[in-house]
Amino acid sequence: MRKVTYSMSVSLDGYIVGPDGGFDWTVPDEDVFRFWIDEIREVDVHLMGRRLYETMLYWENADEESSLDEAEHEWAALWKPLPKVVFSTTLSAVQGHARLASGGLTEEIERLRAEPGEGDIAIGGATLAAEAAAADLIDEYRAMVYPVLVGGGIPFFPQHERQVNLELLETRTFNSGVVYLRHRVAR
Repeated sequence: MRKVTYSMSVSLDGYIVGPDGGFDWTVPDEDVFRFWIDEIREVDVHLMGRRLYETMLYWENADEESSLDEAEHEWAALWKPLPKVVFSTTLSAVQGHARLASGGLTEEIERLRAEPGEGDIAIGGATLAAEAAAADLIDEYRAMVYPVLVGGGIPFFPQHERQVNLELLETRTFNSGVVYLRHRVAR
């Protein structure tokens, strides 16, 4: 069965964006960006909320820009054709290889898990991940921890008032001080 992963950059104090909504501290260096490129290769479909969708819209046409370096062109070439499912109550249309979710998150994940494929079903965005976590739909949590304290904002980990036991699968430390942590939900 295809696994559902939640992967985001996070500050050391646990936030994906700071109190002002900024996330400029997550700009990856070359090694971290290469890691994200390798990770997206393992994804068959990406689920996201409106805010992340709107942030990532840049990559739908970024490959047309001559100012991109080789790695950014590679990312755009992988991201653009990747199927995306957007969960939003305010958007009426989406662009590129995205579609608006027609049902709830649980139903969408069950449908996607039933489809053939070996790649991951990736979830991006803390709000959507919180809903998936509350329904026990996330199989792996993947955190790219940046060496910064932002003091508040949107937390990486959903607050669903239940204990979730995790098993450490992988760690990696980058020269920039960023640490990657990959955990599987122990079931």
